[in-house]
Amino acid sequence: MEQRKSDHIALAFSSHVAAALADTRFTYEPMLGVHTTGDPLPFQFLGKTMRVPIWVSSMTGGSREAGTINRNLARACNEFGMGMGLGSCRILLEDNSHFEDFNVRGIIGEELPLYANIGIVQVEEMLADKSQAKLIDLVHRLGADGLIIHVNPVQEWLQREGDVLKQPPADTIEEFLSLTNLKIIVKEVGQGMGPASISRLMNLPIEALDFAAFGGTNFAKVEMARSSNEHQELYTPLALVGHAAGEMLETVNSLVKSGKPLACRQLIISGGINSFLDGYYFISKSMLPAIYGQASGFLRFARGDYHELQAYVAGQINGFNFAKAFLQIRN
Repeated sequence: MEQRKSDHIALAFSSHVAAALADTRFTYEPMLGVHTTGDPLPFQFLGKTMRVPIWVSSMTGGSREAGTINRNLARACNEFGMGMGLGSCRILLEDNSHFEDFNVRGIIGEELPLYANIGIVQVEEMLADKSQAKLIDLVHRLGADGLIIHVNPVQEWLQREGDVLKQPPADTIEEFLSLTNLKIIVKEVGQGMGPASISRLMNLPIEALDFAAFGGTNFAKVEMARSSNEHQELYTPLALVGHAAGEMLETVNSLVKSGKPLACRQLIISGGINSFLDGYYFISKSMLPAIYGQASGFLRFARGDYHELQAYVAGQINGFNFAKAFLQIRN
């Protein structure tokens, strides 16, 4: 105790916080909560039982590190009760030698949601040549609960190896839904989506909309970084177009308030979720069942020793539980 008090004295002078830095999204209610202990209460999402409202957002596929990353992430999901989206599984449609890098159902367990992932262009191409059965078979071989379709027109257009969209993604998704019983999640890859796109998707029978909003990892900027200086100078402004998670959530909440029936009734709020406070804030504001997703935070700790990732996830969950107990959302 004496050492602790000495630390307090020594550190007090360097621990002043300017009032302007206060997080005004919350009211802090120290009289109304308790420090949480014990296991969290399970809840249903995507037809599975989760223990914490955190989604491991799709990140990597087909790289040398993918196997280590995916196994570490699946292990963390199993330990803490999170759901997981795999990175793009496109390579498995072309080369089965990478299958074990994605084959994590045995690690994450049967009780938690696990989704495969493919780009909208590949879905469009498979529908055109009537080969979608290969994709359905891949989902089943991975033991996945369904398929994430990532929609990335800006990224594809900026990518020097990019593919070409020939029809609006919403039309492709609607056609694919009519031809399969797969559960589908739709996401962007860092630009988010505007009101018209959100409205169209929420009226399709997809399992969830994953925001992948502007403010987090932006794959348009990733592609710009891979291009020539001339290309960057010309097209960088395009990478800065998008919609933040708060804006997207306002759109969804407005649709709910309208009273019109929505086919999609679940959200994964991702993009710009930098901490448990961001996640707690957005899922508390959502009028639909929601969890929050993170990518880069997990990726930073998933490439090496599992215990680093384990400590990071435990810290996120502890912080979320504290926020839930002592912070209330301002109107």
